[in-house]
Amino acid sequence: MFTLFGDYLRYCGGSARLGAVSELLALFGVDPGTTRVVMTRLRNDGWFETVKEGRETRYQLSAAGWRLLDEGRDRIFRHRQGAWSGKWSMVLLRFPESHRAARDESRKALAWLGYGQLTASTWMSPHDRLEAAEKALAGSPAVSIDLLTCESRGLHHDQTIARRCWDLDALDDDYRAFIERFEGSARVGGMDALIRRVHLTTDYRQFPFRDPDLPAELAPKGWHGGRAHRVFEELHSLYAEEAEREIERIVGVPLEHDAYMQQLLDDRRTFVTQSEGPAQR
Repeated sequence: MFTLFGDYLRYCGGSARLGAVSELLALFGVDPGTTRVVMTRLRNDGWFETVKEGRETRYQLSAAGWRLLDEGRDRIFRHRQGAWSGKWSMVLLRFPESHRAARDESRKALAWLGYGQLTASTWMSPHDRLEAAEKALAGSPAVSIDLLTCESRGLHHDQTIARRCWDLDALDDDYRAFIERFEGSARVGGMDALIRRVHLTTDYRQFPFRDPDLPAELAPKGWHGGRAHRVFEELHSLYAEEAEREIERIVGVPLEHDAYMQQLLDDRRTFVTQSEGPAQR
């Protein structure tokens, strides 16, 4: 559902009729009754609002839903590159044992930002995200935090920290499986393009929330993360035009990218045009 709204329906005004949502999810084996249950649950969780249009119900993104998609889009599509500064952002958490809910929410918020847990109360990121962490944790008075920037005694220690904070072996195995599934996929049109693109994005979207976008200096030897991202970028662009045409047909609303996404797609189309394209299989 969030793939459909994040990749398509947000650019159709951020809303869609329940009938159109049901038709889209039916492409993936979801029956209309299940779609209604899922959309009701997401509305009750605060991600959507509903508007009645005659006998139809229209679901539109709430303010929280828009924020979630904006944050997710940035994490999925913005792949940071360049030399690492050698500095870590460190967050130290303190909370009473009686406030377990606040503790769990704080940990979830830090993981969402790409922090890894070094110890029970210490969270690390190889990127400068202290301001984001402070903002994310500001709403919990039960949690006290200390924010620091630090360096280790050398690259070997940095690599050890990275392995303690994230399960890099399991993550690399999943990157390799993603590459094996999608690399070399052939160009397709119509509904097949939409289905493949949704599967592609849904499978890839797990990675930015498990992978802190490790600098090359910290990545294990033979790391597949960069290659997986390139496969995702190329195929996401390859299927874009046909997939979006199908969305417009089903939803009945023109799809208009915002400046962020238009620039991203323009850059990727240029890359695909200049390359030989993926080998078909």
